[in-house]
Amino acid sequence: MDELDRPAVGLAPLTGVRRLVGAYVALALGTLVALAVMAVVAPSSATSEAWGHAVVVAAFAIVLPLRTRAARKGSRTGLRAVTIIGCVLLVVNLVEAALPGVFPPWMRVEMLVVAVMMLTLATLSVRARRNPPAGRR
Repeated sequence: MDELDRPAVGLAPLTGVRRLVGAYVALALGTLVALAVMAVVAPSSATSEAWGHAVVVAAFAIVLPLRTRAARKGSRTGLRAVTIIGCVLLVVNLVEAALPGVFPPWMRVEMLVVAVMMLTLATLSVRARRNPPAGRR
């Protein structure tokens, strides 16, 4: 068995990751719904930049649960992917939230919420990588 595919973690350390990813998916879908509603009621709050951001967030909401599932099955590469995705989303959301005048204020709040979620996700996944269950080090 390749070292990268050897089980690295048990299910217990990743319970928090699974819940956080579920919350992220719900937030991503909620953002798309909010944009669709705002496009009709308040078009100035549903800018093309906001749609672009929401689509990227939704794409990661598809990939992240798949990689989380692999990590929960013991895949080291799955756990590494979860860590990398969390870090990338953290940085991107912080940078986008800091750009003056590009996104509507409500979306800046959403970006900061996603950044906090991804900081927590990255922390939990790094902790799981560093502390595999006994017998799997």
